[in-house]
Amino acid sequence: MADDSQRGGRVELRGVRVHYAGAARPAVDDVDLAIEAGEFAVLLGPSGCGKSTLVRTINRLVEPSAGTVAIDGVDVRERDPNELRRGIGYVIQAVGLFPHYTVAQNVAVVPELLGWERARTDARVDELLRLIRLDPNVYRARKPRELSGGEAQRVGVARALAAEPRVLLMDEPFAAVDAIVRASLQDEIARVHRELGTTIVFVTHDVDEALRLADRVVVMNAGRVVQAGSPDDLLQRPADDFVRHLVGVDAETRRLAVERPLIER
Repeated sequence: MADDSQRGGRVELRGVRVHYAGAARPAVDDVDLAIEAGEFAVLLGPSGCGKSTLVRTINRLVEPSAGTVAIDGVDVRERDPNELRRGIGYVIQAVGLFPHYTVAQNVAVVPELLGWERARTDARVDELLRLIRLDPNVYRARKPRELSGGEAQRVGVARALAAEPRVLLMDEPFAAVDAIVRASLQDEIARVHRELGTTIVFVTHDVDEALRLADRVVVMNAGRVVQAGSPDDLLQRPADDFVRHLVGVDAETRRLAVERPLIER
């Protein structure tokens, strides 16, 4: 794990509520949640439960109707939205690589916006490509159309990490790839987290993915947090029938899988 000077930022949400105009109920309803520096937190729940909306309040893609969001004690509303987003990594299911840019140019987008010197940017691109196990000598000059789905998603992760963010948001990032590639990407993001110590807030509806990756799983339902705890907490001590049903009848099998050293922690 990275040393303390490189670890991620602390994210704190207090009384966060999001109510879209015309909606019958809030998408997010009075959420209190603290995500510690360097933590891998996974927001888990069914479609429409508010998890993606909640994560987007952190980088101000969604503005809360009420409540506060702070990173390292600073209210995100005090920051210019564009400046804020350049300091927060963001990875989504649709990778969104610029098709006419090379891999290197895609990874370098935010450092160039921040005015980094060319030599520093080039070194960072090579460092990150090696981190995600794509040889810079092979991949630097490739275009997105020359990448597999898994390779493109890795480049998306590298781009999100390029400006050394203390917080990385990942919204269903691996949902569009097949099961084998998805398992490989899960291994890679767990290793990246272990090496960099970046705070990761990861959204998924996949229980096994959440249990496999998380330091702490935050279960949401109907806009509210219904349980937050370690994977073992969810499996052995579900807070209510909703969590018990979400974990499913194979809870014991899942518990054994979590205990297996699939991903070194």
